[in-house]
Amino acid sequence: MTRPRARDLGLPFPGHPGPLNAITDVPGVTVGFCTLTDPARDLRTGVTAIRPRSDAGLPRPVRAGHFALNGNGEMTGTHWIDDAGYLIGPVMITNTHAVGAVHHGAVAWMIDHYADWFRTAHAWAMPVVAETYDGVLNDITQLAVTPDHARAALQAASGGPVAEGSSGGGNGMIAYGFKGGTGTASRRVALGGQDWTLGALVQANHGIRPWLTVLGRPLGLMLPESAPPGPELGSIIVVLATDAPLSPLALRHLARRAGLGVGRGGSPGGNGSGDIFLALSVADCGPMPHQAGPLLTETALNQEWLDPLYLAAVEAVEEAVINALVAGETVQAVKPRTRVVPALDVEALRAAFG
Repeated sequence: MTRPRARDLGLPFPGHPGPLNAITDVPGVTVGFCTLTDPARDLRTGVTAIRPRSDAGLPRPVRAGHFALNGNGEMTGTHWIDDAGYLIGPVMITNTHAVGAVHHGAVAWMIDHYADWFRTAHAWAMPVVAETYDGVLNDITQLAVTPDHARAALQAASGGPVAEGSSGGGNGMIAYGFKGGTGTASRRVALGGQDWTLGALVQANHGIRPWLTVLGRPLGLMLPESAPPGPELGSIIVVLATDAPLSPLALRHLARRAGLGVGRGGSPGGNGSGDIFLALSVADCGPMPHQAGPLLTETALNQEWLDPLYLAAVEAVEEAVINALVAGETVQAVKPRTRVVPALDVEALRAAFG
């Protein structure tokens, strides 16, 4: 049975979403999943792939910026993003122990996908791979994710609606004591006489039940657990994409705003949580800098005018997290086996705003 999305329940989220209310509303952005589920093997994990561009042969850079609200986690490639202001290739999300395998698979995919580049230049691949811990619902010590699973997620990348909840890397994730995982949302923004789109995709694996807040209402306190919650053990990865032309500095500032969207859901950014955010712009920024001449001319929106885009990021992240929760389905835990991770009661959520 297809579960509703948060807006379908009548929740009055602010802002104006795109037609899909998903990161794939941003032109050219595609998302793919490889989902691995085998209860007999205690297996519930996977890989999520985000392709900012549909380029091939010779890649084009994508301006980017990142921010870590709390660094108890991993996102590869961020040192280069900080220094260069751009990334090349896909963005991947998986579980904590699968970062190496997914990085290997993404590099192999890039070598094939950008074959002309690797044939004609001293090219190197540095994909972005982020993670959250799924060891409660998945036997993470099996190292079940392989490079081939990363390639499968990339090959499956497409536009259109994005599968939420237990899809791809979100398969084994828990948020606020409920089944969490993949969530997405988007916003349309009028700025500088043009309309722009901003999309968010989250892998939500953070928070404890008492913290959960939905549009300002303390839902976690209204739906208490049968036993006192333990410490937070999860993380959240946020990827923001936009077609607005932004400088790397502005994208770093945009990535910071993801933390405010996460905070609207009630999380204070706990010590055990890796809250790591990436923002990228698919606006054309020309060739690789080393292929250009000594003088670069670039177009970017004035940072003094970006408040509407910052607000859109906060709103989209807030809604994406709730979409991940609403899509969740009850799952039996691996550690401890006495625990069941429930789906969020969507009827209780609906009634809270009825």
